[in-house]
Amino acid sequence: MAGVSVLSAEVLLSKRVQEMVLNGEEPPAPYISRDDDPSDDDDSTVSPIPIIDLSVLSHTTASTEEYEEELQKLKSALHTWGCFQAINHGISSSFIDEILQVTREFFEQPMEEKKKYSKTVVEVDGYGADPVPEEGQSLDWSDRLFLDVYPEDLRKPKFWPESPSSFGEVLREYTEKTKMVIEVISKAMAKSLNLEENCFLNQFGERAMLQARFNYYSKCQRPDLILGLKPHADGSGYTSILPDEVGLQVFNNDKWHTVPKISHAILILMGDQMEIMTNGVFKSPVHRVLSNSERDRISVAMFYTPEKGKEIGPEDGLVDDERPRLFKKVKDYAEIHWDYYQRGLRALHTAQA
Repeated sequence: MAGVSVLSAEVLLSKRVQEMVLNGEEPPAPYISRDDDPSDDDDSTVSPIPIIDLSVLSHTTASTEEYEEELQKLKSALHTWGCFQAINHGISSSFIDEILQVTREFFEQPMEEKKKYSKTVVEVDGYGADPVPEEGQSLDWSDRLFLDVYPEDLRKPKFWPESPSSFGEVLREYTEKTKMVIEVISKAMAKSLNLEENCFLNQFGERAMLQARFNYYSKCQRPDLILGLKPHADGSGYTSILPDEVGLQVFNNDKWHTVPKISHAILILMGDQMEIMTNGVFKSPVHRVLSNSERDRISVAMFYTPEKGKEIGPEDGLVDDERPRLFKKVKDYAEIHWDYYQRGLRALHTAQA
């Protein structure tokens, strides 16, 4: 696997991946990151990523029997896969199309327009690539716009695009709709484990954070060598992802599984902090994004993370003689996670009891 020095990374990250593609440049060596067999990539027609009906879990139309059955499906999905595809989530198909459309419109603008929202190579917020990784780590074949969206006082207006003109309004509305989906999922996860339904919401706190990441994966001449996003687990509580096409893969049972495209579904992916809160019952899966030689792709991810300074830990109801405490209480785990991510490592062991 090719590595990259901090200096060469800074030089490369000053030029967007999109620019390199438009200029017809071949991917530079620091982007080469794959060390597996690319022939295993396409199992999208058979991948058994679980599907969960959120309308059943929100008790809108379901019977008690249907509700209990869906709760058990949810528990099984998050224990075995750490993720699921959410359908009937209450966000209209037309609005999902709209948020994906403004995302694409942003990235299809001239580079000069996008660079108005540029970040430095060490910042997280803004337009560009992820901050420079530590020496020896490869770069991702993607550009992104990263924004704090909730609580509102954490927003940095200088990074919020004014073009397309509807971007800010659509993102604010999507934030509110995501919060409603989060409440349904958080309560259902608790009930599936026979816990008080607000226990996870209480752990996240009244000022739990939402951050949005708009991703653009340019076409790539060497998808056999280069990844859109390198393998990692999320440091969030959990993450919701809206993709426009297949490309995301989840690692399970020693194999990469391509997440199939289900029209207007939202992929819900556990982060390390939910694995900690559930004392290891729910899993935080390693995942990655493939590159593609034939088409570009976009996605919108929302990271749901406990409020700053809030201590989290395993729920007492999930700790007993049969299942001893696996994790200690931690604060601001996302920051610890980021330090390890920059080195190409997982951080979950730092929270082990």
